[in-house]
Amino acid sequence: MLLYIHIPFCDSKCHYCSFNSYVDRFSLRETYMRALCRQLDHEIACHGIAAGRIETLFIGGGTPSTVAPELYAPLFERLKPLLHPDAEITSEANPNSAAPHWLRGMRSLGVNRISFGVQSFDALKLKQLGRAHSPEQAVAAVVHAEKAGFEHLSLDLIYGVRNDTKTLLQHDIDTAFSLPVDHLSAYALTIEEGTPFSATPEMAREKLVLTSWLFDEIRGRGFEQYEISNFGRYRSRHNLGYWRYRPYIGLGAGAVGCIDTVRYYPHRNIGAYIADPLFRTEEPLSDRAVKTEKLFLGLRSCVGIDKSLLCADEFQRALWLRDEGRLEEDGRRFYNTDYLLSDEIALYLEG
Repeated sequence: MLLYIHIPFCDSKCHYCSFNSYVDRFSLRETYMRALCRQLDHEIACHGIAAGRIETLFIGGGTPSTVAPELYAPLFERLKPLLHPDAEITSEANPNSAAPHWLRGMRSLGVNRISFGVQSFDALKLKQLGRAHSPEQAVAAVVHAEKAGFEHLSLDLIYGVRNDTKTLLQHDIDTAFSLPVDHLSAYALTIEEGTPFSATPEMAREKLVLTSWLFDEIRGRGFEQYEISNFGRYRSRHNLGYWRYRPYIGLGAGAVGCIDTVRYYPHRNIGAYIADPLFRTEEPLSDRAVKTEKLFLGLRSCVGIDKSLLCADEFQRALWLRDEGRLEEDGRRFYNTDYLLSDEIALYLEG
């Protein structure tokens, strides 16, 4: 089982961000963390979570590094017996708030992987994106994390931004690979409704030629691409769990959980969540919805799709794609050979 914990506090709101986050609610941190403990206790009782059953934990946001390790401690006390001995425990962090003492504190709680929201090492691009850190802070944060003893380090980069050039992206890649990271996520800028960038949609300008070059450049440095946006010498087990359609619990305001064929949503509003962390809205998933999700997730990742998922017509279309070199096949599964075409292939298979 997977566990996701959402921390909705941010010291600034990036221009592209559509996640549930707040820049003016820091006074609620202590009561919010207590509410997370209440929801966790409820989830443990509801699902009968046995000792060692939680294989991966991911703390996302928002900005988890805006909450002191001491406030995480009660959560980790509850989680300690439930975590698998070899659990992957990841926290996101922003370079400007992941100070050395925060990193040391999270490491002492058992966090063994940090994912930094770097986005770029170009000062002008960071300003365009509304990021609150400098390139120098990003480099220093990764170095401090290594010194704090984290086993695995990752960073995010954003591409497909107006004014992106091969020279700029090359500098981002060169700088990233000069640091002690074993994983990299590269996301194309997407314009979401309600974000500052929704008023300037021209900020997103992805060029397929440049994207293909970028992916080749990352793979050429020895990082295997195991999903359309993820590369590494190390594969995030939490990410892979989602793509394999493993059950997951979602804690926090704006989190999502999915057990069997029911997806559930706690309160999104932080005040409502603190008042009633046990509330949830449930969304039953049809067999068709589950199948479509498995197709799209499998084709955009190394997970692939089980042949038994396909009806006769879909199976014949998959064989044709195999013969055309678009899919690879082993005894039980089909695998996509070009993640940039994953959505098109999924739509074709579904007819």
